[in-house]
Amino acid sequence: MKYMILMQVRQDVLDALTAEQMQAIGEGHQAFIDTITASGEMLGTVALADPSQSKVVRAAGGSPEVVDGPFAETKEFMGGYYLIEVESEERAVELARQIPDAAIDGLALEVRPVMFSAGTDV
Repeated sequence: MKYMILMQVRQDVLDALTAEQMQAIGEGHQAFIDTITASGEMLGTVALADPSQSKVVRAAGGSPEVVDGPFAETKEFMGGYYLIEVESEERAVELARQIPDAAIDGLALEVRPVMFSAGTDV
């Protein structure tokens, strides 16, 4: 079964971390990537840029309109994801618990089953 582990980030939480803590997070993500690549469970991962760099396309009068985004008043944003293929939801949750973000108050990991995927690399 395929699952996405969505990394929910809060900028204020990241800003409060020391350089050493940020380095440990980066090293922890690399160790996690190495582990799930070796086990064959990794399908892909993406880290996203800060939301201030995004554009939002939405309908305005029935036509697509592009604006700087996002507009939602939220502290959390999607910082990236891991796409994995595992035997069960329990294994997906077990892997999510190994990601360094799981040990930092204010950050979260959402584990969601994939209903459909397309492309040669998924």
